[in-house]
Amino acid sequence: MVDSGKITDEGVAGLRARIGVPQAYPAPPHYRRPGEDAFRQVARAYGDDNPLWSDPHYASASRWKGSIAPPALVGGDSLIGEDSLSAEELARQSELRGDPLRGVHAFYAASEREWWAPLSPDRRIRRRTALVDVVDQPSEFGGRGIQEWTAQAFQTDDGTLLGAQYRMMYRTEREKARERKKYDDIAVEQWDEASIAEVDAHYAQERQRGAEPRWWEDVSVGDPISTLVKGPLTVTDMICWHVGMGMGMYDVAPLRLGYLNRQRIPRFYHLDELGVPDVMQRVHWDPAFARKSGNPTTFDYGRMRETWLIHACTDWMGDDAWLWRLRVEFRKFNYVGDVQWIEGHVVRHYLADEGRPAVDLELHTRNQRGETTSPATATVLLPSREHGPVRLPEPPGRAATLAGVFDATIAGFRRERS
Repeated sequence: MVDSGKITDEGVAGLRARIGVPQAYPAPPHYRRPGEDAFRQVARAYGDDNPLWSDPHYASASRWKGSIAPPALVGGDSLIGEDSLSAEELARQSELRGDPLRGVHAFYAASEREWWAPLSPDRRIRRRTALVDVVDQPSEFGGRGIQEWTAQAFQTDDGTLLGAQYRMMYRTEREKARERKKYDDIAVEQWDEASIAEVDAHYAQERQRGAEPRWWEDVSVGDPISTLVKGPLTVTDMICWHVGMGMGMYDVAPLRLGYLNRQRIPRFYHLDELGVPDVMQRVHWDPAFARKSGNPTTFDYGRMRETWLIHACTDWMGDDAWLWRLRVEFRKFNYVGDVQWIEGHVVRHYLADEGRPAVDLELHTRNQRGETTSPATATVLLPSREHGPVRLPEPPGRAATLAGVFDATIAGFRRERS
């Protein structure tokens, strides 16, 4: 396979040939049978202390009758799920070796997530992963760009379909990315005591809706959601993130395990200033290496902001509601030293499938420079005085299996393109 760094018709065709072919995921799940401790650690990783995830006594009085996982746990790359592949599908894994667009820059540009049922503690979970769409889309600078959509769906050992995540990697040619130098003028300013006090004052007044229902009838278009603040971002925040969330799809590991991982994916390792092999992922905690990648300093993960937006939704909606869908785009970096304000409002109030009371939210993360770093939308199902408690949504195509979810998902992406 030629490492041309160019997007070619042949490479795109090779990528499209993989649509629907189940993949063995490159990393094992961080949590094989997540229990109440895992629920608490995941929520803690993104700064969420809602007792619905962390206090079994509190959760037992909720409509869920016990602890449930925070939505961020169902999805998120390698957090949960053991591969569910047949012998025939495992035999096809050789077809997926290599990257048809090898050398072409890839970055995590957008995520769509759905949740269909709660995850209770100590369940074994199956995961299925496959490419579901490849879309030609010119980049903002006029070059060729490709949207590469990969889906993961999750099901418990008792057959309950939990949800899915659709991750979009945007592929652009590296030379164009280097020539832009679009981040040269960004400076992260020093914080003063008064500015930190302003952020702290907001932290002090943040509250979850919690056990008080947010009734559908009491919500109107234009209503704001509860604003959250996250930051100023520190490397410590990212360490805490990794404690709860694991090290992601590259399965980054220390010492001898790191050596073994380096044998598996040598291109992911580069020499540091002391000549020691280290992971590309250190752009998130090594300022010098981040600068080599064209950024002024270290920066967050898109998935961090994704979980912050989930947190804003669940704080606003209350324990009796259900976060059904979330879509996020990652437009700008969130650098160490940046603060993000999560804001939003209601844009639609309606009865969704089969009369389910629902609202759509328009959300965004905004930094101290006034820039929107991640626009987002969400759909929340709310309890109703007239229509009753929340009824959980159906999986795509009313599927009952992971394979059925993928068939319906691929068909849905095709309909969107037609």
